[in-house]
Amino acid sequence: MKKTIIGFSLLLSAVAYGQKTSVKKSPLVLYNYQTFGCDVKGYYDPARYKKEEIDGTYKLLYPLTLSPFSSLIVFNPVKLDKVRKNNTQLLQQAEKEYLGRKKELNNLRFIDLPIWKKQRDESVQLLENEYQLTKALLMGYTDPQSLQNTKFYNTCREYIDAMTAQDKQKMYLVWKSLSEPKKNEDSYSGTNDTFNAKWNDPRKDDYALIDLMNAFNNCANHSFRPKADEENTLLKTFEKVFIQLKRDCDEP
Repeated sequence: MKKTIIGFSLLLSAVAYGQKTSVKKSPLVLYNYQTFGCDVKGYYDPARYKKEEIDGTYKLLYPLTLSPFSSLIVFNPVKLDKVRKNNTQLLQQAEKEYLGRKKELNNLRFIDLPIWKKQRDESVQLLENEYQLTKALLMGYTDPQSLQNTKFYNTCREYIDAMTAQDKQKMYLVWKSLSEPKKNEDSYSGTNDTFNAKWNDPRKDDYALIDLMNAFNNCANHSFRPKADEENTLLKTFEKVFIQLKRDCDEP
């Protein structure tokens, strides 16, 4: 009886050993991506990760962190006139860009970790703020009074109140302060000449509006932009996906 039990145990061991030896590790799969200044080849285990999950996670690092909205930079009355003339089309374009990016974020597949869910949620919130600011700018160039109804009023009210003041002297006072040198800056850097040229221009009020709108834009942007990932936490977490990494970087 003992011999039978021992023989049966040996048989089971042999079968288990055969199963273990027959299981082969999946070959690593190459994934090409770029970081700042580097082309990277990463090799991952397809049994652990799917390519579309890595694609989505990578997008949360770089492509989807860039603003989807067309550039809206106004520095002179000619561009101001174009923005006012094409205001309806520009608003429609902004909405199209917003909806496209929102759909992409909502349908994104990424690696199931809390850090990536948080990054996706923050990307959605950033998109919402960028869209609200883009609309505010487009409407503000045509109707500065509309800025009083935006979510950025309390944060950037100095510039909005200046643009909507009935007393133009109040607007001019804030406008002039934008060109004055700040502490630790040279007392003269050519900015006075630029301001004087605008002041003496027949379209002085439009120049005032443009400069104050740009100041408002900077103020609003700073109010919701996330802090820089100085520790590169997101990139380091992303690179843990790969078992091997090969970098080809530009020389400094």
